[in-house]
Amino acid sequence: MQLNLAQRIRELRCRDRRTQEAFAEAIGVTSQAVSRWEVGSGYPDMEMIPSIANYFGVTIDELFGYHNDRESKIDSIVNRINSLGIQARGDDEWVDECLAVLREGLAEFPKNERLLITLADTLYEAGWRRHKEWLYYDDEGFIQHSYDVHKSNEYWAESIKICECLVDNATNKATVTKAIHILVELYRIVGDGEKAIAYAQKMPELNNCREILLAAASDGKEEAKYIGEFLLKTASQFAQQLIYGLITNKHHFESDMPIEKIKGVINLFYLLCEDGNMGIYHSDLIQLYLYLSRVQWERGYHDDAFVSLYESLKHARALEAICDGKEHHLTALLVSFVKYKASLPQKIAKDLPTDWPMWCNPDYSQVEQEIKADPRWQEWVAQTQE
Repeated sequence: MQLNLAQRIRELRCRDRRTQEAFAEAIGVTSQAVSRWEVGSGYPDMEMIPSIANYFGVTIDELFGYHNDRESKIDSIVNRINSLGIQARGDDEWVDECLAVLREGLAEFPKNERLLITLADTLYEAGWRRHKEWLYYDDEGFIQHSYDVHKSNEYWAESIKICECLVDNATNKATVTKAIHILVELYRIVGDGEKAIAYAQKMPELNNCREILLAAASDGKEEAKYIGEFLLKTASQFAQQLIYGLITNKHHFESDMPIEKIKGVINLFYLLCEDGNMGIYHSDLIQLYLYLSRVQWERGYHDDAFVSLYESLKHARALEAICDGKEHHLTALLVSFVKYKASLPQKIAKDLPTDWPMWCNPDYSQVEQEIKADPRWQEWVAQTQE
């Protein structure tokens, strides 16, 4: 530890381009004393440590080299949580382990922003797994949340408290942004719409988002890359909002309109990636085709429903093929400069029967009973397990 202190003093002095003489004069010692400290043949008195740390603008922990150790430990905790892929899983087996790991980490590193936002996000996901989302359609057919039930969700209640604190006190903007995102979602489903809107209004408008500004700040191939990333991210968000727009009113499903809308947004991805190489966005196509099959069956297009199921399987296999942690790039001309890495769970196809129909509203119980009675369902399931 003492040797580490000697190295740190020299590193910090060289970082700031200060001579031994200037440093010595500033803290009231001789330059010979500083020289001895830096070679490890002598060490500053403990009462001088705060002055030395203050001189270099670091904490005492950082002066002794604890900062890197701390960050490594925090990285290890966050990576452990991420390695479980909780957002891609439908079970709740990970909940207790993840929460225990994060609480243990916060006991060692109280108020650490990275651990707090990871805990808040994990609690957010845990709330879905342990208590689900309770919805109903009102007399006019519009979707509503069961606020009283959601308010009793202890995971979401704790997540809200953490996120409110982070919004007020966090120094990292990305942490604040993530906290606001969680708060908007949770305040909406517990019935506090005014707070949800107030937090949402803290964020920039679409034309001031990072993706658009990155494209505006670049030229040449870099600009092409950022434009491609913006288009793909926008398509993904557009797809999600379109589905949510459909399910907000059950009367939308009284015609073939949802089928045409879902096909339209699928075509949007092919507009950008006409060669079929969607990269990580194969995930969006999996979800869209699963839901399309449910709507097609309900409207009487039973053969089409199975075509959609096999399309979802095709995209699942394509996604599995790139989930190797290596860098890949898209190949369609408009997005050819977009690169990505995917390290999701590699058995994506096996989860398709469990994930179907992806979005659960309106009630699909009748469709489920009928489609699973068709022999083609078991044939499809068998192929997902290969």
